[in-house]
Amino acid sequence: QVQLVESGGGLVQAGGSLRLSCAASGRTFDRSVMGWFRQPLGKEREFVAGISGSGGRTLYADSAKGRFTISRDNVKNIVFLQMNSLKSEDTAVYYCAADSNQSVIRRTPQVYIYWGQGTQVTVSS
Repeated sequence: QVQLVESGGGLVQAGGSLRLSCAASGRTFDRSVMGWFRQPLGKEREFVAGISGSGGRTLYADSAKGRFTISRDNVKNIVFLQMNSLKSEDTAVYYCAADSNQSVIRRTPQVYIYWGQGTQVTVSS
């Protein structure tokens, strides 16, 4: 069992930055691929970024490339999402999630087995 708690969301102006954190507890966190997803109001949940269990590989959605950075600290059991140059279209509830595998970063939310409660990010234009 893995428990995930997101924090760091809030209201920011367009062009600003936020850093989201996902604190994990439970078994074998450092063996799990971790992902960040977001769900705008009235839309489906979508992949934002993922990181392998070791932290050595990352994957980003096209919308996040060059602006967002995912990282992890396997000693403190935290996954981060640094978001820069935020746009109004980044407004959504952001979720972190844990996959059951260690190395393959997958974009499909259905394969992730543990989820946090989400944190709201609102970007004002």
